[in-house]
Amino acid sequence: MVKKVRVGIVFGGRSIEHEVSILSARSIIEALDKDKYELVLIGIDKEGGWHLQEDSAAHLLGKELKQITQHKDKEPLSIVPQRSEGTLVHASSGKSPAIDVVFPVLHGPYGEDGTIQGLLKMARIPFIGAGVLASAAGMDKEIMKRLFKEAGLPTARFITVRRHKRDCYCFKDVVSQVGLPFFVKPANAGSSVGVSKVKTEEDFLKAMNEAFSYDHKILIEEYIVGREIECSVLGNEDPMASLPGELIPQHEFYSYEAKYLDEQGAQFVIPARLETHWQHQIQELAIRAFQAICCEGMARVDFFLTPDGKLFVNEINTIPGFTKISMYPKMWEVSGLPYGELLDRLIQLALERDNQDKQVQTSHQIGS
Repeated sequence: MVKKVRVGIVFGGRSIEHEVSILSARSIIEALDKDKYELVLIGIDKEGGWHLQEDSAAHLLGKELKQITQHKDKEPLSIVPQRSEGTLVHASSGKSPAIDVVFPVLHGPYGEDGTIQGLLKMARIPFIGAGVLASAAGMDKEIMKRLFKEAGLPTARFITVRRHKRDCYCFKDVVSQVGLPFFVKPANAGSSVGVSKVKTEEDFLKAMNEAFSYDHKILIEEYIVGREIECSVLGNEDPMASLPGELIPQHEFYSYEAKYLDEQGAQFVIPARLETHWQHQIQELAIRAFQAICCEGMARVDFFLTPDGKLFVNEINTIPGFTKISMYPKMWEVSGLPYGELLDRLIQLALERDNQDKQVQTSHQIGS
């Protein structure tokens, strides 16, 4: 009998996207082939505590996002680094379920920003998705955009504002640099949390306060009029891109509420109705963006395509939404890679990277 791969699903977290993470985890738990994989469910509460969950997705099946709750187990968990292979996720009672690979289904800070990736790497536990560098760079929109520009990728104009310098930026100066209207957003957040579209000076003051309530650094970004196109990327050294999809917001812009609380918040066209040359260019730029931040495993790259034929890379998401109706898996589905097989491939990529990491020498004999 073939030994099952033991997959740790880590979800929840100290993030404003806590509930969204649970939605993604629920879909992954339901879709993973139980004949191939044994699941260990690890929930992180909003205070940062780790808890071993019951071996079932039943407690994640709330009908609406705002109704989903995460049940805390009585036994807190900790990661215990070992001197050899076989690092364990260790319960206080002494239970030690060995984990072959971890799927960090954590959106936003303390999950998508390199923090858990660094913890898992130090503990020698293979994990799915981007490593420490790409996770951190992809989460920080300023660093991400600077790397894109360095790689020659077309990006919108932006201004970075740090909290202690906020009084140095007046509305008129901002308009002169990025135009009007413009967006104000936290540098380190996802799911459009804290994002505001600014049309007036009064809007500007409110938007600054809103964005600074989520981060110490914010971005003021040019408003690009155009179609919102997305593309999924999969792989390690030689990544491939899916067929692109199009998101058509039904509101002023695609806000958090439109994404998760409003069933009519957006329309999705997958694959996007694009001429072949645009499809190929988007796929090429998606792979270049993926490589610009040294990404591995998976990412979703978002674009704007303007009416006059200009293409802009907006951002990269290293742990995209993973429900069955999320854009990342849906784009792979129309590209010929079904949800279950996509999960298989992600696990394989994580284990391949771990095997490569083991070949790297970590010590040096002085005088040899």
